[in-house]
Amino acid sequence: MRTIIDMNHQVVKVTSTFDDFTRNLEVALGRLDPTIIQKVGAEPAFVEAHLKLRGGEEDLILFDIQNHGQLLTIVGTPKKAKQYVVGNPLIAIQMTQHDIRAALYAPLRLLVYEAADQSVYVEYDLPSSLFGQFGNAEVTKVAESLDLKLVNLIAKVDQ
Repeated sequence: MRTIIDMNHQVVKVTSTFDDFTRNLEVALGRLDPTIIQKVGAEPAFVEAHLKLRGGEEDLILFDIQNHGQLLTIVGTPKKAKQYVVGNPLIAIQMTQHDIRAALYAPLRLLVYEAADQSVYVEYDLPSSLFGQFGNAEVTKVAESLDLKLVNLIAKVDQ
């Protein structure tokens, strides 16, 4: 089965330099200890408490950074471009308990890059667009709150 969905893709031009924006973003986000998640079967309350303490700005956690720009060294000159994997397992649960398919898009991805003219952009697919395809009001409500969290995060980091 194949479904075609409309996607709302966001492109935000920020005023910070690439280095300042990415440094501020990395400082603003919480950090996840992956070994804690492994304890969820035996100690769910402990894991939940740990996750509640790990949320950074807008209660978001950094899962991973992929330095795509550095990879371009393989074919020539590197560029400034990083993909950030961000979210919060406790927020994801608010959606996946209603529709497990929401797990396909949680956590979220942001791309921060510097264009040829040194302008810096953040691009991402709007969470309400990604999760809204499932047609579940509870999932969409949480996704809309993520829309706002990303807007707020970018504004706070762009200083």
